[in-house]
Amino acid sequence: MSSYQDYIGRTEIDEDRLDPRLVEGLAATLDRDVPKDEIPPLWHWMLFQDWRRPEGIGPDGHPKRGGFLPPVHDLPRRMWAGGRLEFTSNGLRADDVVRRRSTITAVSEKSGGSGRLVFVTVKHEISGPAGPVLREEQDIVYRGAEGAAVRAGEAAPDFASDARLDLVPDALMLFRYSALTGNGHRIHYDFPYVTQEEGYPGLVVHGPLQATFLAQTILDAAPGLRLVRFAFRGRRPAFAGNPLTVLARVEGDQAVAETRDGTGAVCMQAEAVLG
Repeated sequence: MSSYQDYIGRTEIDEDRLDPRLVEGLAATLDRDVPKDEIPPLWHWMLFQDWRRPEGIGPDGHPKRGGFLPPVHDLPRRMWAGGRLEFTSNGLRADDVVRRRSTITAVSEKSGGSGRLVFVTVKHEISGPAGPVLREEQDIVYRGAEGAAVRAGEAAPDFASDARLDLVPDALMLFRYSALTGNGHRIHYDFPYVTQEEGYPGLVVHGPLQATFLAQTILDAAPGLRLVRFAFRGRRPAFAGNPLTVLARVEGDQAVAETRDGTGAVCMQAEAVLG
């Protein structure tokens, strides 16, 4: 673990361009109109894709361990557990050149019901032609293959919502989102792999995709407002082919939201500050 601590403070800088074809593709995937001005919150996750040659890909479809992130070789499962974002008044538009500064800010080890866990927090600072756009912290978790991949969930209490989205994420939606974000993780599109190797009952809905639906539904509940801060955390996986309900409630400049699967169990929760 001590060698992982050496990664704290490591920084890298990337530059990308927001290709209009990506914007059009995500709008189609989410069944939304193509934005004529700024892209909606969290659509920036299509940027800074990491494409490797075949020899640089690990068995799970991610780039092989090492490089910028700590090489946690002994814990084969890697997931994006949650994150926190702060937005400025500057947005991003199609064709913008975008710059990102990434810094590893924390590495910690814990023990959970599924065994040993290693958490890595990465801070991203993103800017566009008009200046700073957002600051983001991403929580990445590494875990072992022992234990159940997912436990049965319990139906959550009633949620009084101001906006609601009902959908059934299917394999096509997951494939398109993976392609648009450059995400090669096989749990999202390779059914034999996700069921036989990782022990899930079906294709896993991306955490960032759920977060995007949460942000979208919060803004649907608060027309005319924008996100100032947004935080989300995964509670349990959601799976393709099953109903997913997105619920949002706004109280003044505060909002809460969550996704629930067909059993009523909470899959992801979010909180936001609006302005």
